[in-house]
Amino acid sequence: MSVTHIEVTRGAPQALPSAVDSPEVVECGIRDVLDRIGDRWTLLVCIELTQGVRRFRELQRAVPGISQRMLTLTVRRLERDGMVQRRVFPTVPPRVEYSLSPLGRSISGPIRVLAAWAEEHGAEIAAARRRWDASATEEQELE
Repeated sequence: MSVTHIEVTRGAPQALPSAVDSPEVVECGIRDVLDRIGDRWTLLVCIELTQGVRRFRELQRAVPGISQRMLTLTVRRLERDGMVQRRVFPTVPPRVEYSLSPLGRSISGPIRVLAAWAEEHGAEIAAARRRWDASATEEQELE
């Protein structure tokens, strides 16, 4: 999520479900939280941190395709949101370790449920994509 996207969603009025009326939820915003959890890297970083404390390079090696910059942004955002704890050791060079906070650990259950759902329905989704792609190709040929 880009910084400009964050600013746009923060300022935009959002219709919240009527069942969610607490000031804390309105202040934080469901969309903002779901945007954070659903971004490209957050879940992968959180999944890795469920395995235990990790140093920056360990996280980078464990999350294929993530750049140093994106990992830095992701852990900073997670730290800001209270989901990740960062511990700096006064060594030369400084040693930094990341771990899930209690709030961050609380999402491990929902992540497991989502992963199980994805595994259970992955073949079905792949088949639906193939059908859609085939029909889209046929439509283009008719045009």
